[in-house]
Amino acid sequence: MSAQSIIEVEDLTIGYASDGHDTVVLEDVSFRVLRGEVFVILGGSGSGKSTLLKHMIGLQQPLRGRIAIDGDDIVTADGPARRSIMRKFGVMYQMGALFGSMSTLENVRLPLEEFTEFDDDAIDLVARTKLYLVGLMSAVHRSPAELSGGMQKRAAIARAMALDPAIMFLDEPSAGLDPITSADLDRLILRLARTLGITFVVVTHELPSIFAIADRVIMLDTRTRGIIATGTPEQLRDHSDNPWVHRFFNREPEEATP
Repeated sequence: MSAQSIIEVEDLTIGYASDGHDTVVLEDVSFRVLRGEVFVILGGSGSGKSTLLKHMIGLQQPLRGRIAIDGDDIVTADGPARRSIMRKFGVMYQMGALFGSMSTLENVRLPLEEFTEFDDDAIDLVARTKLYLVGLMSAVHRSPAELSGGMQKRAAIARAMALDPAIMFLDEPSAGLDPITSADLDRLILRLARTLGITFVVVTHELPSIFAIADRVIMLDTRTRGIIATGTPEQLRDHSDNPWVHRFFNREPEEATP
């Protein structure tokens, strides 16, 4: 693995078996995520963005290929080795996935209670520190139902950071948020990436967020079942010779057919 790479995806083919045949969603996909960058996976509806993310965090097994997380292949690992790999990253799911029966603080405490041997005071200190980092110290005792959509996303990020992962996976972090709240969340992601050195892998199709946070993007395409573009958002907006990529980044409608 390159000294700069923290994630390497090699010749990855993903899909599902149906009636004895493999239905392929993405085929022979390869890319690298560099340590400390904000890396965005984007594409149109049904292009496989969230499916790819599920494979990268080990929720689904590929038909073939390799996914190395900080040098270790999560595809082939099992038992303690697999658990060790999964400790290297945190995940924020699209809707936050907070436990409604727990307070905000209790949600952030949960990974620490499950996976560390810290005493109660230490767990409380770490959880409160994570909530401080995302600006939620005023909401420690509130339930998820009492939080706004943006606050729920921040709480989910705090919980995903509880075990100090090197990598954070975010699935559609801006979904359902108004433009101001979305911009605030973008600034939080950038601040955490730059100050803590966390590598972010973000699945989104929200153009303002992509231009605000992305160091690099890859663009998936349903028709080719692969990556059709890679680079900075500005490069793809201004210089791509792929018509679909150009339309996506410039918000141009599909050309009408006669």
